[in-house]
Amino acid sequence: MQLFRFHNPEYLYLLIIIPALIVIMVLNSRSTKKRIREAGEQHLIKALIPEFSFFRKNLKFLFQLLAFTLITIVLARPQFGSRIEEIKREGVEVIIALDVSNSMMAEDIQPNRLERAKQAISSLVDRLQDDKIGLIVFAGDAYTQIPVTTDYVSAKMFLTSISPGIVPKQGTSLASAVNLGMSSFSPALDESKALIIITDGENHEEDPVPIAEQAAEKGVVIHTIGIGSSSGVPIPLISNGRKDYLKDNEGNTVITRLDENILKEIAFTTGGKYIKASNTNIGLNTIFNEISSMKQQELEGTVYSEYDDQFQVLAALALFLLVLDVIIMERRNRKLSKIKLYDVRV
Repeated sequence: MQLFRFHNPEYLYLLIIIPALIVIMVLNSRSTKKRIREAGEQHLIKALIPEFSFFRKNLKFLFQLLAFTLITIVLARPQFGSRIEEIKREGVEVIIALDVSNSMMAEDIQPNRLERAKQAISSLVDRLQDDKIGLIVFAGDAYTQIPVTTDYVSAKMFLTSISPGIVPKQGTSLASAVNLGMSSFSPALDESKALIIITDGENHEEDPVPIAEQAAEKGVVIHTIGIGSSSGVPIPLISNGRKDYLKDNEGNTVITRLDENILKEIAFTTGGKYIKASNTNIGLNTIFNEISSMKQQELEGTVYSEYDDQFQVLAALALFLLVLDVIIMERRNRKLSKIKLYDVRV
């Protein structure tokens, strides 16, 4: 199955210029014809400028317009990629559950908790080779963002779009994250299943520990990363271009604090690790080393190959049109005009 895309689609906006160029050309041509009519008798004018040709002028403009269109498409870099139906490899299935509640916008971890976590996840994906990865986002409920896959390029692409606004229900439900993560692994996989939860740990829903015990029975190892300050910080909001802070119903500034105890309990229940993140180290590298030591199992998956540039033919055609534009002059050549293969007047 062939897949097509433009690597730099923003250049296609240049094609908007084409209608304006056509309008300018038509108006210029009408103006020229009007001046010729006003100059005197038409047969006398044609005798004075026998080499002039509207056809040649319009033909050159057509060549220039086509060349401009092709060059614009070349700049946008059209590419084709092929889909590989099946890939078998030995590895581990890793699902990351990322907290996207409003409290993850706190800036005690720079630039904020959520963005720093996304950067760390992106770096982790770069280190994966034969493993599968899935991504869950959660706040008041949990949602699958990326099912387990070996397509690391797509995983990183979806990662960039994550924000608190993608979930309809705010809050923090660790139980929902564990439950969805537990059910998202491949059914045929008995071992080699790791769930990584990145959150500030402020659980607002049911106790997640009993769900974690069920996950342990199914062979899921849960690692937790606590991100944020235990002392507490306000949650910034941007309103009408101005920075403010989230407030409760009584008008008091909401303070978000890292709750390490619940995260430690979840991890230890399943034999996983708990790590407290900092500005310099989120902790995913340590967990990656733990995952690398797990038993490897044969995994199947589909991936997309690298996209190949397919602009060469278009670039050659654009060059050919530009050469024709240079060769063909707006005026007829007097010597060549005496050679009449066909009696056609233009």
